[in-house]
Amino acid sequence: MSFDTLELSGAVRQAVQALGFETPTPIQTEAIPLMLAGRDVIGSAQTGTGKTAAFGLPILTRLAEPADGPRALILEPTRELAAQVHSALVEMARFTKLETAVVYGGVGYARQNDALRRGVDILVATPGRLLDHMERGHCRLDRVAHLVLDEADRMLDMGFMPDVRRIVRRCPARRQTALFSATIPFEIENLIKWAMRKPVTIEIGARRSPAETVRHALYPVATAQKNDLLLALLEQLHWESVIVFCRTKRGADLVAHLLKKGGHAVAVLHSSRTQSEREHALQGFRKGRYEVLVATDIASRGLDIQDVTHVINYDVPQHPEDYVHRIGRTGRAQAEGDALTLMTVEDVSHVRAVEGYISRQIDRARLDGFDYLYTTLLDTSRPATGGRRSRRARGGRVGRGFRFSPG
Repeated sequence: MSFDTLELSGAVRQAVQALGFETPTPIQTEAIPLMLAGRDVIGSAQTGTGKTAAFGLPILTRLAEPADGPRALILEPTRELAAQVHSALVEMARFTKLETAVVYGGVGYARQNDALRRGVDILVATPGRLLDHMERGHCRLDRVAHLVLDEADRMLDMGFMPDVRRIVRRCPARRQTALFSATIPFEIENLIKWAMRKPVTIEIGARRSPAETVRHALYPVATAQKNDLLLALLEQLHWESVIVFCRTKRGADLVAHLLKKGGHAVAVLHSSRTQSEREHALQGFRKGRYEVLVATDIASRGLDIQDVTHVINYDVPQHPEDYVHRIGRTGRAQAEGDALTLMTVEDVSHVRAVEGYISRQIDRARLDGFDYLYTTLLDTSRPATGGRRSRRARGGRVGRGFRFSPG
């Protein structure tokens, strides 16, 4: 199937060609015809599969011409996702006359007020800031014909569901609703029953399956040596860009400080950073100014960061589904990637939960040449063999790299 067969408008097809889109991804192939037909859609797909275009292209086609007030509303859980989706929609709408705007917290109101006052056709928003604008009389939703609830389970995790329900109540009852969520917990099922009309469910791949192009390894280590092992891994790995995930904001700051002292160019991303700091970190990492991004789970979902060769879980995630989201930052769009997790005795129960969730045991490995302190966890790990190297070694230097144990 090609985009030419999907009955998109001429202006939207022109944007598709300009953006270099060639063949629709599976989620696009299934979702676009349904949304063009006006159906409510529940979409689930692995990260990096083109979800924004799956709802953006048909909405742009159906809106066709500008009108008074927002007629499409896309809710996102974080500022980064809102900004990213807005940028993508601007590109998709480049040959139309449709206006888009984005509103999120952490920045001033003036520019957002001006955009809403001028009038927009498509509004991308985080729930809290949108409600602020509504309460101030800057925005009405009585003309919304298309509502998208993106990363719904993430909005649930962040406590936004009461705000989401308040926003949905302000939208017309006769509308098209699309919901995208990696998981469908009980609260999301209740939201679907309340907010959607006979939705069609699209599931591309298993919700719990990591990308098949990602290789996994657990590195058991004594708690006192976590920092030393992280530094040693970065010395021996052949990598191009790395995201290091930490469980807490304070932990991310401490790890970033450690890596900067070790001579690495590091950016930090977590919710206590200002919006300008967060944007600077993401842009710098994307453009290669920073070789390592240290982040909390704010970066684990949805963010479009290309060519990440390695993900390192400095802390094992407390929620097993977050493991799948974290490692989904590498191995995107069928590229190869590696996911490494540091494991201490305190992490055993969380590791078991992750392995149960993804229905596989993750290989245990040791780093060659590292002077380990003894921990009982080392009894289950072996020096590994036969690993894959990324496209180039850091700084052009070829070292021993790391090796995985046989599956």
